[in-house]
Amino acid sequence: MQTFIYVKICIFVGTKKLNKMKKIFLSAILSVITLFAMATKPHVDHVRVNTENSTVKWKGSKISSSHEGTVNILKGTLNIDHGSLVGGQFSIDMSSITCTDIQSEKKNKYLVDHLKDEDFFNVSEFPTASITIINAVRGSGNSYKIMANLTIKGITHPISFAADVNVNGKNFLATAKIKIDRTKWDIKYNSGNYFKDLGDKLILDEIEFDIFLLSVK
Repeated sequence: MQTFIYVKICIFVGTKKLNKMKKIFLSAILSVITLFAMATKPHVDHVRVNTENSTVKWKGSKISSSHEGTVNILKGTLNIDHGSLVGGQFSIDMSSITCTDIQSEKKNKYLVDHLKDEDFFNVSEFPTASITIINAVRGSGNSYKIMANLTIKGITHPISFAADVNVNGKNFLATAKIKIDRTKWDIKYNSGNYFKDLGDKLILDEIEFDIFLLSVK
């Protein structure tokens, strides 16, 4: 009888210790998983673009000549995760468009006014354009392959382009060159694909944008 009671007590005590060890083991595993999740959890900084020191330059070409100028960035952010670009968005003030290669004040104004009207960017109805980064694939060094949505005149199309993004903490310096077919955004004025016999009035469909972005310190 005594032996039987002793065995039962041993089994009870052993089971109790085993359950306690299981709880400690499970608690340790959960702690490790939690720490791992915290270490690998994305920490995205939404860093504002310095609109005063950032620039967007444009260039449009005809058969034998070209024009170029600038537009201002209205606002924007780049999203940085552990030193790498992961997203972002910025808006462009189309009403700020300028021409920098025509010296004549009268001719310069004529071109700028034309760029703002319905033949081109229709600024009165669509005062802003925007670029939203959908995906950023980092290559070697500071190079990236960017997939983004570009909205002009209320029309959005996907674009892809190469960029160089130098990140230092929460500061960045980014440069990119973007080339688009303007007719996709309903800018068809004097396009050879839509009008015939234009001669030297033909304007090429490609527009180039050189982008320079600097962060707010």
